[in-house]
Amino acid sequence: MVDDDSPDGTAEIAKSIGRRDPRLRCIRRVGRRGLSGAVIEGMLSSSAPIVAVIDADLQHDETLLPKMLAEIRAGAEIAIASRYAEGGSATEGFSGVRRWGSEMATTLARRLMGVSVSDPMSGFFMLRRDIVETHAHDLSSQGYKLLADILWSAGRDRRIVELTYRFRARQHGESKLDALVTLDYLGLIFSKLLGGALPVRFLMFAAVGASGVAVHLMMLQFGLGNLGLAFGWAQALAVITAMTWNFVLNNRLTYRDARLTGWGFMTGLVKFYLACSIGSIGNIGVASWIYSFHATAWIAGLTGAVMGAVFNYAVSSALIWKK
Repeated sequence: MVDDDSPDGTAEIAKSIGRRDPRLRCIRRVGRRGLSGAVIEGMLSSSAPIVAVIDADLQHDETLLPKMLAEIRAGAEIAIASRYAEGGSATEGFSGVRRWGSEMATTLARRLMGVSVSDPMSGFFMLRRDIVETHAHDLSSQGYKLLADILWSAGRDRRIVELTYRFRARQHGESKLDALVTLDYLGLIFSKLLGGALPVRFLMFAAVGASGVAVHLMMLQFGLGNLGLAFGWAQALAVITAMTWNFVLNNRLTYRDARLTGWGFMTGLVKFYLACSIGSIGNIGVASWIYSFHATAWIAGLTGAVMGAVFNYAVSSALIWKK
């Protein structure tokens, strides 16, 4: 098992079992977080020819594992436990919102990524480890949906078999895979469509920034029309609101694996205000410099915006949501 330095004692329990049963190993990751990255690291650390991914919250039907193994030994390269093929079900384990998000993401994966399986979002699958070894550098360590990444990176002509199961209700605790995972998954899809040139996290950061522009314009209009503020004050209110919106959404989505809470949330917000302020100055400076070369206004503005976004992303990753 791979433990991302969780404070609940999971690693200690696993190690105590491992002292009695050498088949169990615990990899404790310090300073590295994220489900996909943990699964990839666990697979690469194994010497077994076949590896399986299954949640430990009892939502996946563990009795399916022997059947999946039999399919792999019979010649399949990947065996997927499907909730959406005929005979499967996800009505018990999903809320209505999560079910809608999962089905939408599944449809997008099948259309945009050319994935023909019924459940590319499944977190319950088995495959030959050499597939991961071969394509490890192509896989994203960010996000939660590793299977679709494997299907995309390893080629869609693999010998794949699907087995249906009923996705059960969670027994204890709360799932980290809320409806926002769908947006995270969209980031993965677009990253793959771009050939991996831009990381998933940067695409999510940029998408949040784009939503912040809409929030800024709405708040500006509200300040001018409803509050009767002068333009300067309305603009200042819009800037603060948009930056706060971007921080909250990035904390909830883009950097969900390093989410800030409590006092860390407040100090992170102040740091984000400062980073965005410096980024805005750089944005204006770069745009003005480009425009001085008689470039068209939209090219200069876009260049400045991109430079500002890259700066804000770099500072946010390094100083606010530290890995």
